[in-house]
Amino acid sequence: MNEAADMSALATILVSVLVVVGAAFTLVGTLGLVRLDSFYQRIHAPTLGTTLGTVCIAVASMICFTATGTRPAIHQLMVIVFITVTTPVGLVILVRAALFRDGSRPPGADPAPDGR
Repeated sequence: MNEAADMSALATILVSVLVVVGAAFTLVGTLGLVRLDSFYQRIHAPTLGTTLGTVCIAVASMICFTATGTRPAIHQLMVIVFITVTTPVGLVILVRAALFRDGSRPPGADPAPDGR
């Protein structure tokens, strides 16, 4: 009834390490969100923590479900791709919105038409 009992010791250790590492990355990103001062610093830490933590946990899930033989784990690859692509895009959108709200322009941007 419990397929996890049939997993090899190497797969069990690898899955455990990846889950702990993924949780640690997410925790560090969360602590960075709480501890850093400005918005621009705060947005960076959770973005990296979310991406790396999710990738580690998804890889652990792939190994676990493949090792137990219940099914080949392919859909976790889609999760990894979507998180890896959408997280940085969301970061850029949030930073540009904050820059617009603050009235500043990113480096290398064209000057405003009214000369500001």
